[in-house]
Amino acid sequence: MPEPIVSPIDGQVAHEYELLSLDAAREVVARARAAQQVWRRSAIADRVALCMRALEHLEARADDYAREITTMMGKPLGEAQGELRTVRGRVEALCELAPRALADEALPEQPGFHRFIRHEPVGVVLDIAAWNYPLLVAINVVAGAVLAGDAVLIKHAPQTALCGAQLARSFAAAAAELGAPAGLVADFMVSHADVAAILGERRVDQVAFTGSVRGGHEVFRAAAQDNFMSVALELGGKDPALVLPDCDFEFTVANLVEGTFYNAGQSCCAIERVYVHESLWDRFVEAYVAETRKLRLGDPLAEGTSLGPVVNAHAAARIQQQVAAAVSAGARLLTSDDDFEIPDRSPCYLAPKVLVDVDHDMALMNEETFGPAIGLMKIRDEVEAVALMNDSRYGLTASVWTRDDARAEALAGALEAGTVFQNRCDFLDPQLPWVGIKDSGHGVSLSHLGLRALTRPKSFHLRRR
Repeated sequence: MPEPIVSPIDGQVAHEYELLSLDAAREVVARARAAQQVWRRSAIADRVALCMRALEHLEARADDYAREITTMMGKPLGEAQGELRTVRGRVEALCELAPRALADEALPEQPGFHRFIRHEPVGVVLDIAAWNYPLLVAINVVAGAVLAGDAVLIKHAPQTALCGAQLARSFAAAAAELGAPAGLVADFMVSHADVAAILGERRVDQVAFTGSVRGGHEVFRAAAQDNFMSVALELGGKDPALVLPDCDFEFTVANLVEGTFYNAGQSCCAIERVYVHESLWDRFVEAYVAETRKLRLGDPLAEGTSLGPVVNAHAAARIQQQVAAAVSAGARLLTSDDDFEIPDRSPCYLAPKVLVDVDHDMALMNEETFGPAIGLMKIRDEVEAVALMNDSRYGLTASVWTRDDARAEALAGALEAGTVFQNRCDFLDPQLPWVGIKDSGHGVSLSHLGLRALTRPKSFHLRRR
């Protein structure tokens, strides 16, 4: 029976998809396993060629795919088109890194012995991908795994189920043209119960999950049950920004507003709390609110829309409850619904909310919001700022806004986060490892380390006679 995808644009069913039965899922895994046994022996150059040809097929249908993304989860069409463009940068970077990252590592010479480390494919990777950046989240694992010599099963979020098919279709067309094995990258829409069954039957070799902390714990428990497979988790964030007196003021304000509200704030590395030095406080708050009011909330398919709906009514209600609780506890709202034209086509359109007089007892400042709401907080000095920024169970990214490079580097060393930015935020550099600490994740993707994480090291210790 077809499963519906309800669009946040208007609350109507926009698309449908089919769930695989458990028996059909087992067959897909078996084909992936057979394909991987062939692919693991392929040359790196062939793997690079397959990824680049698949990218061409994806881009050939970019307009259709971007529109599907927008209608499925609500991001403005321009942002969906930008996501497809960013996929190219990710794939090209991983392809460039692969020959060196996956090459045998020779050890120092030892008379009579030949010793080296080989990075062998892990096998079949189950990629459980999130809906908020449905192609970018998936491609990190898909391209990396294919380059490492693995097969990939894409179990996408139900809200963006069509994106697994978009990627699988592109790789299948490329494989047919280049003579690569069929079934290497597969769309794998199955129920949660059947995912657990597949894991319990030890049919896959690694799981990569992107989603909530709760979901990460569930996947980790399921994978650990009677298994020793590796698990990579990219989870939530409550990412802080620190604004210092010597920042480039206009640049900082504009970038922090974009970092907060891009994709309606539905990014694991979105700015979710801002700490501002007291000497800049009044000026910064006024400018931040003015910049926020420039956002255009509306139909994400319409030209000029910069803020679309959040993903569903449940998410909208949760965000509104978090804001209301903060206000009840003493926070003050500086923007209101009256500042924006709010469509009435669904309950998913939320006007952006900027709050002050916040504290860390409020969920707004200590739990992931994942929506268009932000708390601004005045700080006296860097010591207070670092203590507040680290006062979180999350640790994905943090950013420092200053012209003083040495100061930024010193602060970066003190901050508890997988990535620390200076004068930048809400960005993934594919040549750097994407990693979270605390409840923000486990394992690594992207960079040469992410490629190696999709392999197993094997030692060769050969005595020459």
